[in-house]
Amino acid sequence: MDTLRALSAFVHSVELGSLSGAARALGTSQPSISKLLAALERSLGVRLLRRSATGLSLTDEGQRFHEQARRLLEDYGDAVAQLREQTQQPRGLLRLSAPVALGERHLNGWMIEFLRIYPDIELDLLLDDRFVDPREARIDVSLRLGGALPPDLVARPAGRWQRLLVASPAYLAARGEPQEPQQLLSHDYLRYAAGDADGLLLQGPEGAISLPLRSRYRVNSAVALLDSVLQGAGLSLQPSWAVAELLRERRLQRVLPQHTGPQQIAHLLYAARRHQPLRVRVLVEFLAARLALLPGAEPD
Repeated sequence: MDTLRALSAFVHSVELGSLSGAARALGTSQPSISKLLAALERSLGVRLLRRSATGLSLTDEGQRFHEQARRLLEDYGDAVAQLREQTQQPRGLLRLSAPVALGERHLNGWMIEFLRIYPDIELDLLLDDRFVDPREARIDVSLRLGGALPPDLVARPAGRWQRLLVASPAYLAARGEPQEPQQLLSHDYLRYAAGDADGLLLQGPEGAISLPLRSRYRVNSAVALLDSVLQGAGLSLQPSWAVAELLRERRLQRVLPQHTGPQQIAHLLYAARRHQPLRVRVLVEFLAARLALLPGAEPD
């Protein structure tokens, strides 16, 4: 029995919740995972997993063994990574997930620069506004803008930006420019369709203001939302990094410039390991440095 492969099959099966998920993550077949698990249980003389039509569950022995097996695999991976780093430059495949708008506007160019700096690294940039499960999709680093942070991953703060209320000059010429927050109630407010309730929260000289704004148009793409504002469809809150250039070019105009929305906060997510592979560490440091240079970035 290949003990390392069997331990890896066991840990992946537990953490991904199925033999098929472990097979995808390890690049093998479900029958192969099943054989490895059976061999591991025979060698230990205990049953580790219960298999049923509804999925997998750990036995008491499996519960105790899982954490030890996971640490053993991490220690082995750390030892191999440390040995390789003594003689090698950063190399290997990296998979990075990020939101579409930031990816298209900035990350794509940054990653081309990153590959020039590190010629032995391969990179998959996966752009999706939904949060992709890093384990299921074999993601090394995830760039997250807002939302709940998974408790089992390291979440490194990587920047924060004000959200600015903006509209196109054509829209404001046709509908009038609001001079105070209450006047927003007669305007078309566009929002990101992510399950958020109607309403708008602003922070201004008079403190926090909550306005019961409803939105006739909601879209689950930050790129499409900004394009809708540029086309004159209404007002929208946008992060400063997304609109700084458009404001300079006067293609957009700030509305109620003394007011801002809730900050947009970025985190870099990656696995909690004592020794990250060198390629992951250099990517995290590279991204943190570039994000800090985006327009309107505020210190943490």
